[in-house]
Parts: sequence; C-alpha cells; structure tokens
Amino acid sequence: MSTTPPPQALTSDAHPATDENTADDGALGWLRALGPRGRRAFAGAFGGYALDSYDYFTLPLSMVALAAYFGLNSGQTGLFTTVTLLASGIGGALAGVMADRFGRVRALMITVITYAVFTVACGFAPNFESLLVFRALQGLGFGGEWAVGAILVAEYASAKHRGRTLGVIQSSWAVGWALAAIMYTLVFSVMDDDLAWRVMFWTGALPALLVVWMRRQVQDAPEAIAVRQKSAGKGSFKAIFKPDLLRTTIFAMLLSTGVQGGYYTLATWVPTYLKTDRGLSVVNTGGYLTFLISGAFLGYLTGGYLTDRLGRRRNIWLFALLSAVCIVAYGNIPSGANTLLLVLGFPLGFCMSAIFSGFGSYLSELYPTAVRGAGQGFTYNAGRAVGAIFPTTVGFLADSWGVGGALVFGAIGYGVAALALLGLPETRGKELE
Repeated sequence: MSTTPPPQALTSDAHPATDENTADDGALGWLRALGPRGRRAFAGAFGGYALDSYDYFTLPLSMVALAAYFGLNSGQTGLFTTVTLLASGIGGALAGVMADRFGRVRALMITVITYAVFTVACGFAPNFESLLVFRALQGLGFGGEWAVGAILVAEYASAKHRGRTLGVIQSSWAVGWALAAIMYTLVFSVMDDDLAWRVMFWTGALPALLVVWMRRQVQDAPEAIAVRQKSAGKGSFKAIFKPDLLRTTIFAMLLSTGVQGGYYTLATWVPTYLKTDRGLSVVNTGGYLTFLISGAFLGYLTGGYLTDRLGRRRNIWLFALLSAVCIVAYGNIPSGANTLLLVLGFPLGFCMSAIFSGFGSYLSELYPTAVRGAGQGFTYNAGRAVGAIFPTTVGFLADSWGVGGALVFGAIGYGVAALALLGLPETRGKELE
C-alpha cells in the first residue's frame, strides 16, 4: 500500500497554475513563472551547485601535482574520485531523507557546509591516506547538494517549464567548473606545484558564505511543506522499494549509473589526458578546457529546452548516443592534431552536459512529494557511487592503454543509460503530486 497522500499539484506560491499561460511568454518565461520566492530558491540552488562543482574540480585539476607530491600511480589517483563518488552516494541518499523530514532548505545548507569544510581540510592533508579520508568526507556533502537543490526548485517550477528551469540550474555546474579552471590557471602559474594544490583546496571555503544568505532568503515551497506535514511515510527508504515504486527506483538508479559513469570518466581524466598524453602546459590546458566548459554550459541550457520539447526520455536517448560517439572520437585523436583536439572539446562538453539537463525534472516527476527527496537522493547518488567504477577503471587501464585510450571505456556508461530508459515512463508535463 502506498504511503503517499492523495495527489495534489504543486505550483508556485506567487501564482496558481491558471496563471501559467500569462507568465510563460518569452525567453525568460520560466523565470517569471517561479514567482519571488521561487526565484530566491533558484538563486540559492544555482549558487550551491556552482560552488559544489568548484569544490569538486579542485581535485581533478590538481591531480598531476598531487600525484607528483605524494608519489602516486594512476590507480591511486583514480581512487580519489572513487572514494569521493562512493561517499557522495551515502551523503546524497541521507540528504534526500533529511530533505523529506526536515525541509529542502535546511538539508541544502547542511550539504553546502559539509563539502566546504572538508574541501578546505584537504588542503592541510599531510599524506595520501589523510587526503583520501578528507575527500571521502567532502563527498558526503557533495552528494547531497544537487538532489536537494533540484527538488527545491522543481517544486516551485511549473510543469511546462520544469525541464528548462532545472536545465539552467544544471548549467551552474559549468559555471563552477569554469571558476575552478580560472583559479587553477592563476594559482599554478604563480606558485610552485607543491603549494598550489593546497591553495586550490583552501579556496573551497567560499561556499560557506552562501549559507549565510540562504538562511535568511530561501524557503521551501509552501505546498510542498503542507504535503510533507500530512504524510506519515515521508523520508523513507523503505517506501521507494515498495512494489508501486520498486521498478522506478531500480531503473532510475541504472540510468544515473550510466550517465554519471560516462561523465565522471571525462571530468576526472581529461585534465590529466591533456597534460600527460598531449603534453600541454598549465596555460594551454586551461585554454582547451575553456572550449570543453563552454560547450558544457550551452549543452545544459539546450538540453533543458529540448527536454521540455522532445520529452525526458528522447532527450536522454539522443545525447547518450552523441556523447558515446564524442568520447570515442576525443580519445582517439591522432598525435599532433591538437587543433582537432581543441575543436572537438566543444561538442564533447555540449553532449555530455545536455544529457544531464533533464535529470532534475525527470527524477522529481518520478516520485511523489512525500518521498521525493529519498527517491531522487538515493537513485541519483547510488548511480553516482556505482558509476565511480568507471573513472577508477580508467585509472588502472591508463598505465597500459594511455589515458586517451582508456577514456573510451566511459562510452559504455552511456549505453547503460540508454538501456535503462526502457524501464521508465515519460513524464513531460506531469504535475508534481
């Protein structure tokens, strides 16, 4: 028997669903449709996810310096990512439960503080083992931020614009990535590598400032609060494995595993690939990453638009195929063809990001309000934890195949994602219940 309350549509507190047609005209119709409170929630989630991205990328960008400082091989450096993603699976699932039981905003602030504190702690690590532990603890906060922020905004967004709205939230990942790349270029250009990697981690304190603003300015959607308060089964892992939701939970986790396995393979190893296999300097690596990140930013925005136009499943299918093609092509560019490497970075970043744009809306629509945090938090982050196998595998294959050759392994993840969609329904236009 379901633990969820009777269906109740969630709409913005600023205007009911009947106002949607008057507020949805123009390029920024999705933003107007959120209402004043919804726009503050949007700003908080956007900033939180951008800084989440910034803190995450301090590690991949510093990987070469870390490996040299601690004398690590490729397999050991790959473990940093694996530990982060495994811990994020636990943290994300717990954050989802907290979001259902204590509110979206409160859970969001806890995740931001957690990843900020332990990112800074990484900069003080005296050895490989302590850095591994700090990175795992950072992963607890890193895992929860996206799922909680996406739910917070989804419950303010109209059904018509939910894909675009959450696609813009997703684009903040590229913003944080870009900030990290800029900081990396500046810090590593003026400091010795042995100090520069520590400074990169210390700048991870910045997200803590966001929490002060969020505490005063951001609130949960009123309708979502009312539904959660009436539900006896809120925040329950058991509920998402009951017969009525079991199929959804299994296939949503497989979908998340495939997409994130492919994505984190690239996010983790492309900076190393550019420096080791392609022999690029710090400044040139930053330039190549600019093309990749620019493609990612536009991919998030485009994918958000297409997920509303084509539907959730078609959008993911399309970009799963294109991402697999791009990753194979990028990993097999002939030696010396660095201009082609530069050019292909844009479509690679575009495709591997556009596939993510529908995730926030899709996972939110697959679960009812009472267990939306638990459902979205678990499936997204369990998929992230299992997907951690991919970048680790690349790390161990890199010594014999080269990083470029091993990157192709990430294409398998996109195949898993495409197959997982066969077990999930289309949810475009669905009102949240």
